Amino acid sequence: MSDSATSYAFQAEVQQLLDIVINSLYTDKEIFVRELVSNASDALEKMRRYSLTEGEYFDSDLPLEINITTDDSANTFTIADYGIGMTREELVENIGTIAHSGSKQFLRAMSESEQKESNLIGQFGVGFYSAFMVAEEVQVYTHSWKAEGEHLCWTSDGRTGYAIEESPGQRRGCKIVVKLKKDFEEFSKEWRIKSVLETYSSFVPFPVNLNGERINKIEALWLKNKNEVSDDEYNEFYKFIAHAPEEPAFRMHFSADAPLAINALIFTPKENPEKLLSGPVDPGVSLYCKKVLIAEQPKGLLPEWLRFLKGVIDSADLPLNISRESMQDSALVQKINRLITKRFLKSLESEAKDDSEKYDAFFTKFNRFIKEGIATDFEHRDALAKLLRFESTFTDPGKYTDLASYIDRAKDDQQQIYYIIGPSRDAIEAGPYLEAFKARGLEVIFFFEPIDDYVVNALAKYEEKDLVSIDRDDIKLDDTAQPEGEALDKSASKKLCKWIQSELGDRVKEVRVGDRLIDSPAIALTPDDGMNAQVRQMMKAMNQDVGATKVILELNPRHEVVKKLATASEERPDLAKLVTAQIFDNALLSAGLLEESKDMVSRIYDIIDKAL
Repeated sequence: MSDSATSYAFQAEVQQLLDIVINSLYTDKEIFVRELVSNASDALEKMRRYSLTEGEYFDSDLPLEINITTDDSANTFTIADYGIGMTREELVENIGTIAHSGSKQFLRAMSESEQKESNLIGQFGVGFYSAFMVAEEVQVYTHSWKAEGEHLCWTSDGRTGYAIEESPGQRRGCKIVVKLKKDFEEFSKEWRIKSVLETYSSFVPFPVNLNGERINKIEALWLKNKNEVSDDEYNEFYKFIAHAPEEPAFRMHFSADAPLAINALIFTPKENPEKLLSGPVDPGVSLYCKKVLIAEQPKGLLPEWLRFLKGVIDSADLPLNISRESMQDSALVQKINRLITKRFLKSLESEAKDDSEKYDAFFTKFNRFIKEGIATDFEHRDALAKLLRFESTFTDPGKYTDLASYIDRAKDDQQQIYYIIGPSRDAIEAGPYLEAFKARGLEVIFFFEPIDDYVVNALAKYEEKDLVSIDRDDIKLDDTAQPEGEALDKSASKKLCKWIQSELGDRVKEVRVGDRLIDSPAIALTPDDGMNAQVRQMMKAMNQDVGATKVILELNPRHEVVKKLATASEERPDLAKLVTAQIFDNALLSAGLLEESKDMVSRIYDIIDKAL
């Protein structure tokens, strides 16, 4: 330091601020790089505006860019911009005093939040101080954009105040030299700084050069008019942010000024990222503020069920350094969450209408996310229901339909949407449950996954029509499709039901006759207070005790096997007992409720033996 240097003491509030920054504010010390780049970008933007309004200014031939150099031999990190620079007075006011730095507001926020790690620096314009987290000493070389400005150097160790002295030969803007503490030598290495820049500063609006190489080569397409962006540019941008080799399936480019200033570019991958993974992936949409990364994988920015999306959301209304801890509690972030989610669902609905085959291919791979949303997200449940796809008795195998189309095809007086959950279409169609509905021309939806039970229970209704599982015992159907053949009379039916009830005991809740069956002798129905096969399967997977299966056994009184069983129960009770057990196990098997099948084969041989 020369004899011409003038020494200053930090104001008390600034010194308190520095103590907080250096000792306890940030866990990730690399944040200082983001803060200094952000400040440099702001200075360049101001210079760009001045250049349009001012006739003359200092160093008018300099490009608007940021240059960073690392020197691991000297253990320094240097960042230079050709922005507006500072005068002597501005150095004192902006860095050393309370007037312009926002330190007082920052300290008040720290006190009110009672958080030591609140990541609030950028919110109050004091990001420069983050350099002292890693610095032994910081030097700021500067010359104002004003022609009469001085060539200056500001120097401080962050502890004993600062000094300002003349330093001839400075260019317009600021050059900050950070002499690093021994514990933070990593920030003097090119690879480390390049990694930080690629994480936080890939979309800064001015060139960012590291040791002569430009780092931010990808444009911030989300801020451009969508009519100015080609498909190739969108695809290359997606590959960059998603680290993906292929093009996306869908994209949504959205901008709004009200109620929030927001720009978003969201992509749907072609492949499900959880297909080969054992657990959920991290969120894939990053949060930016004016092209500066706030959080790379923030939870709470979008609903959990949208974690498969990739892209960028940028809001100029967002505090630059909203903390990760307060992200989910931020009313502003919640507004972003709702706005983008609604827009994305509308976009996906439009894609489904424009190209149903392409959407169906997407749904095949990503249906678990849509279903998870229906099961967990009440606010967006109705919109998600429109995106649900499934097979039904009215579709060919492998072809989808939707709830709106189901309702369009439904009978005029039909108040229910009928569905069944089973392991496969073949298994469902081989069972007895569809008989009554096919006979009456009623469409039945097919679901094939255990999660579907949670989906339909959460949805409950669509367009005021109840979703009803056809394996329930309380379904009432009209009598327009009476099966052929003479039925057991009421007395014989009642007697047979009582006899079967005594044979099966606690394994059944009730035995009765009904008219829903056409070709099958019996069916196992789930009572209102019972647990269907899918719920039992889910609970067993979680190692929960599901107890014994108790169903309602409904008999077809017109079926020859049932009529002959009624006779055999009196004339050949030993054979009738075997047949009853077999009919019951067959019904449980069709319902997916048979726990043990080891006795079935030997029992069949016993039946054959007695029959012969």
